[in-house]
Amino acid sequence: MIGKRVVLSLLLALAVDARAAEAATLDDAAEHYRPYAIEGIGSALAGARDLRERAAAKDLAGAKKAWLSARAGWERSEVFTAGFVPELDAQIDAWPNADGGFHAIEAKLFGAGQTDVGNDTEALVQHLDDLHNKLRDMPLSPQGLLDGTVRLAYEVGESKADGGESRISGTSLDDMRNNVAGVEFAYRTIFADRLKEVDAGLADKVTARIEQLKTIVAAPDLPHVNVRALRRVSEELVISLQAASVKLGLRRPTLEAQSR
Repeated sequence: MIGKRVVLSLLLALAVDARAAEAATLDDAAEHYRPYAIEGIGSALAGARDLRERAAAKDLAGAKKAWLSARAGWERSEVFTAGFVPELDAQIDAWPNADGGFHAIEAKLFGAGQTDVGNDTEALVQHLDDLHNKLRDMPLSPQGLLDGTVRLAYEVGESKADGGESRISGTSLDDMRNNVAGVEFAYRTIFADRLKEVDAGLADKVTARIEQLKTIVAAPDLPHVNVRALRRVSEELVISLQAASVKLGLRRPTLEAQSR
């Protein structure tokens, strides 16, 4: 007869093996996120380089268009930027102290109608280029990506619902749409399949909340966004993703990194 200690040891070994297999599965899935991150930052970088050229040519309309293009690529990528590259995140997208990066340029282009943004634009290009290069070898942990997904989901409903960061350019609704797209891609690419295996009901709940967010931010303009519903669904998505962390064998994400 097998002794109790042997049985317990076998059960413990099986549990450890199961956790290791689960971690390996999520690690592999996290790698599938890398091309998306590279593409998003690459798009932001291309927009910033075009912005540099348009601004140098005193082409205000062209510079504004390039800024918008760069901004879209960045906003899709915010799942990982604050958590994995906080220094570059602050240099590229500092808020509310917009002394450099996107928002310093935004204030001049859209607020003052000026194209005198050469120094800020050059710095933006350099920082985005640095990040783009780092992305090819940067470790992308499932825990860090889940943390970033949760924080960005929260940010959509809280700090951006009342006009958000991009008030001067009037692109806060586009910011939210790109943020939701980033949240959806990260969840579906990294966590959805595994969560369906361990808790299909919770997986369906997360998917439903993301779909609700997409519907809300599909409003024609910011005044038509149902802010109360946006905040409620955002919070429900955060709670569901925090519950999912336990099922996935990860730590419960917090919102501590929300304030920059």
